Amino acid sequence: MESSSAQGGRLAAHVRAHLPELREAEQRVARVVLEQGPGLADLTIGDVATLAGTAPSSVVRACQRLGFRGFQQLKIAAAQQAPRPTPSTDEERDPAARALAETLRAAREALDGLTATLDAAQLREAAELLDSASRVLVVGAGLSGAVALDAAYRLRALGSAVDAPADPSTAQLAAGLLPPGAVCLAISHTGSARSTVDAARLARKAGAGVIALTSTASSPLTVLSNCTLVAGGQDLILGLETVASRLAHLAVLDALSLTLLTLRGAAAEQALFLSAGITADHLY
Repeated sequence: MESSSAQGGRLAAHVRAHLPELREAEQRVARVVLEQGPGLADLTIGDVATLAGTAPSSVVRACQRLGFRGFQQLKIAAAQQAPRPTPSTDEERDPAARALAETLRAAREALDGLTATLDAAQLREAAELLDSASRVLVVGAGLSGAVALDAAYRLRALGSAVDAPADPSTAQLAAGLLPPGAVCLAISHTGSARSTVDAARLARKAGAGVIALTSTASSPLTVLSNCTLVAGGQDLILGLETVASRLAHLAVLDALSLTLLTLRGAAAEQALFLSAGITADHLY
């Protein structure tokens, strides 16, 4: 049987991924849901409306826009969440211990939440696009830039012709020059990084396909994508959302690489053998 912590992770990931789609009052309701966790089961719809500073009708609309039939179904989902552990004395006194505990919690929730925001069909669709692509351009800005470099390395090791310019202007130029049949893999936690979105837009205009890897189900980037992979929620702990989302994005890249390896078979295995040999040459 699946653990209640995994169930709770899925609910939190689902709510965070869809948070930007909600209207202002509905977003306040969603934040109450995230803040209350399992405690939501003890609240009435009026209690939630008061905490969110809105009307009960907005609570109902928020539940429905999040994919629930109503408040009661959301309460049942919230009740299945495991309560957050009580901070230990060390965590209360030591900021480093507290930071470590919160970081690990955010990471666990992001990884547990993958089953709520990403399914096998989406992963397979992305792998098939990459498998048939004549070229792959990987773009990502800021902290997503490191994930983009990791993605480029993995795809190159599987035999793809890959370009991953670090400079945003160069990335946009490369996107605009992509031929039809090429693919742009655009990575952005928020889905709103201007340089990444602009590169995806230029790639689509050139006739290339776009795969989006993001933490937000609805964003300027997802509007442009042929295939969207959603992983890692918008965490409410300042600064940890990027840590958690990068771990989730890297997990998706692992799964995507394994799927692509299966699709390509011997050709990808030969490329991996070459990559392993080159790596071995650089070891003492």
